[in-house]
Amino acid sequence: MTDGISSRYDRQARFAPLGVEGQRRLASARALVCGCGALGSVVAETLVRAGVGFVRIVDRDFVELNNLQRQVLYDEQDVVGNLPKAIAAANKLRRINSEIEIEPIVADITHLNIAKLAGDIDVIVDGTDNFGTRLLVNDFAVKHGKPWVYGGCIGAEGQTMTILPGETACLACLIADAPPPGTTPTCDTAGIIGPIVNVVASIEAAEALKILSGHREAVSRRLAIIDLWDNQVRHVDLTKLAVGGDCRVCKHREFLWLSGERGDASAVLCGRNAVQLSAVAGTAISLDDLASRLKPVGRVERNPYLVRLYIDSYVLTVFADGRTIVGGTNDVATARTVQARYIGA
Repeated sequence: MTDGISSRYDRQARFAPLGVEGQRRLASARALVCGCGALGSVVAETLVRAGVGFVRIVDRDFVELNNLQRQVLYDEQDVVGNLPKAIAAANKLRRINSEIEIEPIVADITHLNIAKLAGDIDVIVDGTDNFGTRLLVNDFAVKHGKPWVYGGCIGAEGQTMTILPGETACLACLIADAPPPGTTPTCDTAGIIGPIVNVVASIEAAEALKILSGHREAVSRRLAIIDLWDNQVRHVDLTKLAVGGDCRVCKHREFLWLSGERGDASAVLCGRNAVQLSAVAGTAISLDDLASRLKPVGRVERNPYLVRLYIDSYVLTVFADGRTIVGGTNDVATARTVQARYIGA
């Protein structure tokens, strides 16, 4: 290619709707991928291969064996190394494309840090596994005029929609509040197949590329619902919701998740039989000291990012920011008891 475009992007820049100018825009664009599990790993890899100049990856979790069936960036060595997903993803992505900047952050996205994570970003792409975080992202995006792309999948079905604040319906127009725990299917109860992840994440990534390359006119204004098992694809027009709805966020500018009025410091992790317990903002612990203290208690593993304790039927994983993931239970109260017993409240 001429005009200063790397030969790496030759085939992409030859796609007329994108073109050389669109490719240049991608090179200076900044994207945030919220969560780097199934959806997020496909999205992150697609954006990196496409030449998006800066990709920030935020994920709170670590790589486990059951992730490998559908989370395409990871392999068995990442499992053995107990690597956080953000770190493992960045390691792979830097080998794929050394021309761009990749920033991995091992953290939970909360109302306290979302402005720092997303404030300098051009588009936010959903790779999370819970509606609380999605509604928080939606609050921030609508308040600050940031475009973002929602996606989710379970079993063989997935859905995605793009939110352009002030132009389209937002997620809260469609889903007023997070469903109570136990009322919706999860990966644990309904399972999931890899192909639906790839389809939904690819649509998300395509929508993000449209936005970042300056082609908002090409962005979908509809909710896409895909069922790969029954071979059905449906689109729902959301124009009436955007124009005539009574949305808490769009119309009334009530940002309850962003203000911290909604949300919890604990989260049952999808498909994991595990609970995440957050720490007070600003917490910083010495992983070395913690590992030394826990050695008499049970089997301890340590790397630069976390300490893991195996005790009875539980696995406790503690990060430097004080977050603890308690594996072996889906009950928040039990998780808090186990955390207090071995780690401290």
